Amino acid sequence: MRVLRNARLADGRGVDVSIDTADGTISGVAAAGSTALDGDADVEDLDGWLLLPAMAEPHAHLDKALTADEVPNPKGDLMGAIEAWFAAAEKGRLSYERTVERATQAFELLLVHGVTAVRTHINVTADIGIVSVLAVQEAARAMEGLIDFQMVALTGWPMTGPDSAANVRALEEAVEAGVDLVGGCPNLQDDPATHISDVLALADSAGLDIDLHTDETLDPSVLTLRELARQVSDRGFDGTIAASHCVSLGMQPPGVQAAVAAEVAAAGISVITLPQTNLFLQGRDDPRATPRGLTAVQALLDAGAAVAAGADNVQDPFNLVGRSDPLETAALMVMAGHRLPDDAYGMVSNTARQVMGLAPVNFEPGDPADMVAIDAPSVRGAVADAPMSRRVYRRGRLVASADQQTRVLRDTG
Repeated sequence: MRVLRNARLADGRGVDVSIDTADGTISGVAAAGSTALDGDADVEDLDGWLLLPAMAEPHAHLDKALTADEVPNPKGDLMGAIEAWFAAAEKGRLSYERTVERATQAFELLLVHGVTAVRTHINVTADIGIVSVLAVQEAARAMEGLIDFQMVALTGWPMTGPDSAANVRALEEAVEAGVDLVGGCPNLQDDPATHISDVLALADSAGLDIDLHTDETLDPSVLTLRELARQVSDRGFDGTIAASHCVSLGMQPPGVQAAVAAEVAAAGISVITLPQTNLFLQGRDDPRATPRGLTAVQALLDAGAAVAAGADNVQDPFNLVGRSDPLETAALMVMAGHRLPDDAYGMVSNTARQVMGLAPVNFEPGDPADMVAIDAPSVRGAVADAPMSRRVYRRGRLVASADQQTRVLRDTG
């Protein structure tokens, strides 16, 4: 047995958390200092630190992470980032070895910030094949036992029509190589409805889940999310489906937002909003009352849809900054998404886990012991300050830690 003593939960309770080390689950939660200890117990005193569900990153791009200096995007917009990335690939700047190195570094940054589960989209196109898939898989193997990992095959275009054969074959190779989800960008295809149908069919036959880049545009005339919901409702789908971005939904009138949100919820589709990257990429052509690039979060929640939040790109052509810290994402959801801090933290922890098909951490017996201890007075304080003094536990085992030290040197002479 392992015991984390003198922890403080989000509701303010001081507790001891007991962990069954055999299966990595929480076995009990008792008042702080009240747990009877036997001689074999492994005890760690958290000294009043805040103990929260571990964070999850539901939408990353680890094949691109940390390339902002190597692959500059002078335009600063979405198409500029896409063009810069493919130009770098053509010039041979994105080697297998560097991709492994950068992905490993990105994994470690996520882990030390409190992330114990990550879902990453990986480019799979006719030009590069599955080399990035293999590179990130190699990086993931080095993190085995430390972090749960899911990989999405992010297809190129075209994926429909006479010129699509090579891209379709690349996707099939990625499935054979062991990706966990099928992805894509329906609104960038010439025939979005056919692409959605093809993705559903492939994922269904392969027994995979789906996570699509959906409507990453402020253009309100683009609304493939509605087509996705219609097709899923009409044909059914046994796996989980997430729609990431869904930016154009936020540009619709309230009545349309509510109607589409209801269709999304009825179809069982989860939504992942990505404030960091979409605040950077979207709205550059709207200098007056610039749109925020977020989806219609409140309408989706009102309809009963699960809405998680992720970082998307981190220090690459699509987003030049980012710390690989979901507390940064949570803070943006407070400021740009009008969420309260506790709700925002839920979007990067338990709801993100839900979207990824993982069990929540509610500090009940049987819950996975995936937790993060933070030297902060409250959830609000953690989101506001993002202190780096943290302890990260996966299945009850300490897998990462960081300590922040500050000094103020006053002249005392």
